[in-house]
Amino acid sequence: MTKVSEGIGLAFAIPGDLATPTGGYVYDRRVLALLAGHGVNARVLALPGSFPFPSQADLEITQGVLESVAPSEVILADGLALGAFPPSRAGAIGAPLIALCHHPLGLEAGLSDELAHALIENERAILARINHVIVTSNATRATLIGQFGVAADVITVAEPGVDRAPPARGSGSATVNIIAVGSIVPRKGYDILIDALAQIQDLDWRLRIVGAMDRAPRAVAALHAQIESSGLTHRVEFTGAADDAGLAVFYDQSDLFVSASRYEGYGMVLAEAMVRGLPIVSSTGGAAADTVPDDAALKVAPEDVAALASALRRATSDAGLRERLGAAALEASVHLPTWDSAASTIAEVVRTIHMRVRR
Repeated sequence: MTKVSEGIGLAFAIPGDLATPTGGYVYDRRVLALLAGHGVNARVLALPGSFPFPSQADLEITQGVLESVAPSEVILADGLALGAFPPSRAGAIGAPLIALCHHPLGLEAGLSDELAHALIENERAILARINHVIVTSNATRATLIGQFGVAADVITVAEPGVDRAPPARGSGSATVNIIAVGSIVPRKGYDILIDALAQIQDLDWRLRIVGAMDRAPRAVAALHAQIESSGLTHRVEFTGAADDAGLAVFYDQSDLFVSASRYEGYGMVLAEAMVRGLPIVSSTGGAAADTVPDDAALKVAPEDVAALASALRRATSDAGLRERLGAAALEASVHLPTWDSAASTIAEVVRTIHMRVRR
């Protein structure tokens, strides 16, 4: 799409390294690349990488960065930072402020009750002080309305897009190659997945975990120990984070996709699996229940090890079932949103807020 030379100025406030291989950062990168084509001149407003647990010094830096944005621009702030930003500081920001909430920070797994409560209360307060909220799923919209008291008319859903790709060819082996994609953090439920797979060791399968291993070192160490104690070391492969080309190869070699996530703000990897016609076994945590149609996946409640083990047994032992699930996933994938539609939706919100503030 041709870049537009004139347009509304947008400062996209993003903490840390924009190249980080997680779904939230992928979303930010892809939208940034397309906003100009929709009349929004976006620039990255770099924030410290310590969010969502910023030091006092980093809060001061963030305050200065946000205050530096002219009132004639609009700020779109990634929720990883904004959700942990003190509400009392928001009043000093002159530019209109839009939040991009991938999922509420306090709903991240592995937090103490005290910390989760503090994050929820902080995010509730900051969301009450800004102009608009963009979320990546209807499920997150419902959560913000029901649990955070955000008014329905200030929330817009801009679902992630997905790139078209050829259907996976599979392993071509009697061994069922299972793939799980996502950073190794408590929310992704890899511990639940290993507990479930330990119950189907009589079947012929291998698991490949594709995801960053530097986000939660304790979770990674605990997962390795769990795999060893379960006698699954020879069946589980860790690849670490993969670039687009590497991930495409891993998908192509797979026979079954699994997600045991405790909570998803959308579940971009589920959409990626659908495009490749992979049969899916998935938890229904957060928005994951809605991302994949019922006929394209075996769905189980989050943290239900027995149900996950049963679903994996069915999918691993029944090639016909995998074929039916995969065909349904591929058929449904044609209706998935595009990245351009996400950028268009965000651009329209930016225009609306810009015009409203300038009146």
